[in-house]
Amino acid sequence: MEKQIPSGLKTTFLAHFIGALIFGLIFLLIPEAWGNLIGWPIKEPAIYRLLGAAILGFGASSWWAYKETAWEKVKIVLQMEIVWPVLATLVVLWGLLFAGVPAFGWLYAVIFGGFAAAFSFFYFRK
Repeated sequence: MEKQIPSGLKTTFLAHFIGALIFGLIFLLIPEAWGNLIGWPIKEPAIYRLLGAAILGFGASSWWAYKETAWEKVKIVLQMEIVWPVLATLVVLWGLLFAGVPAFGWLYAVIFGGFAAAFSFFYFRK
């Protein structure tokens, strides 16, 4: 019998999909307006649009993982969902501490760090 996906992990995949959909669309469609709103001026919108597309891609993988029932079918997605937010958290923290990233960056660090912790919890628990 195949190992089943814990309900908490399914909820985490769903939450990640929703967050990725929101932020991915923001970065893809309105990066300059969003940057002005949060005090983080966007000088190169093409890079932020690319980031938005990547975030939407990660969100799509979370949606597909959410719909699965077998652990083996989501294991590699879960591994990727650990690496991406760990690296993103480190990059945002570096920016906050050394590169003058606006204070709103702390929200990004908390969101990425929270997903890194949640996905890691479920991965290492299995």
